[in-house]
Amino acid sequence: MAEISIVQQHTLSPAAARTAAEQVAQRIATEYGLACQWDGDVLRFERSGVEGALTLEDQQAAMRINLGFLMGAFAPAIEAKVAEKMRKTFAA
Repeated sequence: MAEISIVQQHTLSPAAARTAAEQVAQRIATEYGLACQWDGDVLRFERSGVEGALTLEDQQAAMRINLGFLMGAFAPAIEAKVAEKMRKTFAA
């Protein structure tokens, strides 16, 4: 099992950070077929072989993704794509 952890600093208001998180979630949900659901300030997502969460805090967004055995082979590519999307979205 591969684990990806990405932390992106931001200066967004809580509402703007939530909107940004939804943009990131929409992108990865579409690309990887994930189901997403808010649990307070934590956006949880999953599908067979993938589960994780995007946690919003005052000045940062933290993404944790656990990949099953088959998806683990794609961990570097997934991490690069998600990190870039988070950087672009939260640093705006």
